[in-house]
Amino acid sequence: MQEFPHHYHVATRVVDADGEVVITSSGPPDLATAPPVEFGGTGERWSPETLLTAAVCDCFTLGFKAIAAASRLTWSSLDVKVTGTLDRIDRKMQFTHFVIVAELTVPAGQESRAPRILEKAEEACLITNSLSGKVRLESKVVVG
Repeated sequence: MQEFPHHYHVATRVVDADGEVVITSSGPPDLATAPPVEFGGTGERWSPETLLTAAVCDCFTLGFKAIAAASRLTWSSLDVKVTGTLDRIDRKMQFTHFVIVAELTVPAGQESRAPRILEKAEEACLITNSLSGKVRLESKVVVG
């Protein structure tokens, strides 16, 4: 890992007033975005709301993979779903909480260690640690 602080550079580009917003960064492909259905969009593009929720999901998943590898946890699959709740608090819109639902499949003998590693992944997520909304993890370990 590189020394801190890390800097991430992202830009947006709008082709015309009615056009989509395009997110750019050096390296990954450009990403077209639009408002979500809840704000009058079509729901066919990523939106700031879905991108933030995806960042929580991805951060948890990547964190789990790193912690599981360091802990030498044997596992065969991880399915993660995140729901972000946007609400109006004191006349401001904000995400009030995120629910992470994780189902982890492990071989017999690993099931007692697995819940703590899932908890560590939630605790270590730099995205959720940077947000004011509460985060709740709901995990299920399956022996398979």
